[in-house]
Amino acid sequence: MRLLKEFKEKWELGGFARPAEIVLLAVSGGSDSMVMADLFLKCSISFAVAHCNFGMRGEESDRDERLVRDWCLLNNITCHAVLFDTKHQALERKKGTQETARDLRYQWFEEIRMEHGYAKIVTAHHANDNVETMLINLLKGTGIGGLHGIRPVNGHIIRPLLFATKERIAAYAAEHSVPYRDDASNATDDYLRNAVRHHVIPAMQQWFPGVVDNVNQSISRFGEAEILYRKAIEQERKQLIEQRGQDWYIPIRKLKLRQPLATICYELLLPFGFSPGQVPDVIGLLSSISGHYVASATYRVIRNRDFLVVTALPEPAADLVLVESAPSTVETGKYLFSFAIKDKPAQIPEDKNEAWLDMKDISFPLVLRKWRNGDYLYPLGMKMKMKKVSRLLIDTKTALQDKEEIRVLECNKRIAWVSGIRIDERFKVDNNTEKVLVVKRTLK
Repeated sequence: MRLLKEFKEKWELGGFARPAEIVLLAVSGGSDSMVMADLFLKCSISFAVAHCNFGMRGEESDRDERLVRDWCLLNNITCHAVLFDTKHQALERKKGTQETARDLRYQWFEEIRMEHGYAKIVTAHHANDNVETMLINLLKGTGIGGLHGIRPVNGHIIRPLLFATKERIAAYAAEHSVPYRDDASNATDDYLRNAVRHHVIPAMQQWFPGVVDNVNQSISRFGEAEILYRKAIEQERKQLIEQRGQDWYIPIRKLKLRQPLATICYELLLPFGFSPGQVPDVIGLLSSISGHYVASATYRVIRNRDFLVVTALPEPAADLVLVESAPSTVETGKYLFSFAIKDKPAQIPEDKNEAWLDMKDISFPLVLRKWRNGDYLYPLGMKMKMKKVSRLLIDTKTALQDKEEIRVLECNKRIAWVSGIRIDERFKVDNNTEKVLVVKRTLK
């Protein structure tokens, strides 16, 4: 009865659910989940049962379902059951059957929880599962986040049996004649977790008989250490990274002084999809020249003068778009350009994202395109002095990631506007202007 007593104490002290709430138990028919159901029943905790038949073992899978249904019927417990065509779903999703089964299981559990108003989803993960998870993470390579094992509470999912070893659960099942069925696939080494369970942990137990309890105690301490670690990282993040528009800026001089540098770089860039293996390359940017960068699948971190700039990878966009008339709108990369014809205002607004052009100098179609080497214009205010667009971008200290999004507006093969930078002197509004073409650039 020791397991029952300890379970009841931990359930009451753990605050997993309020007394009036009903929870949903994930019950496969194996010894772990059937013992869990028995413990809930004996503790008079309100619950319902959910069972997934994945159809992977033919008649054996159907017998598992019948066992769960019969137990629920005998004990007057609500039972939800579902049959999945797991192999077909795996082919459609282009995933392995184990991963697909897991996705299907938790998605369906959440649907049932929401539909019937159950407070939590309860799984029968135990101490051995926790150790296996931590070892797998450690052997594959992990940060501190992989050392906390399985979390007792993760959103609406709770695991109240993490304190109990597999041996204690098996002993309880035998002592209380809890019915269950063994899944034959658990006896094979076809899956990594099974191999760790059958070979790695038994080898460890030969030398350290209490290894499962000892490692679980360590996992608990790792989890507490992670809380402190996350607080420290969050403090570093506040001091080192600043969002400007859609980009994030990290001052290089400040970053160089931080220790441990590799860990801080990894944590700063982790939300942007960078891997641990890319950290040395990122650190290399600290001593490189402007323009060098390292890319993840969705972002780049670019050395730009005194900063590392994290910016989203540019979306593919047409190099050239014809603007046939106004009013009209055009999308390019991350910007939306709008075109409208208006009466000349009393005063032209000063906004770098707007171009007010004399309509008498405009003829459609206009060309909106990416700037190219060799492009030039006569920037407004420079008394008809020609300047290359490339030089203009340098003089205005336009960041590399912004240069890629610069578009020029061309009329009769003459550049009327370098978007976000300057209009051309030849298209300016003057005393003889009656109508203006207003071009506005806004973020999408």
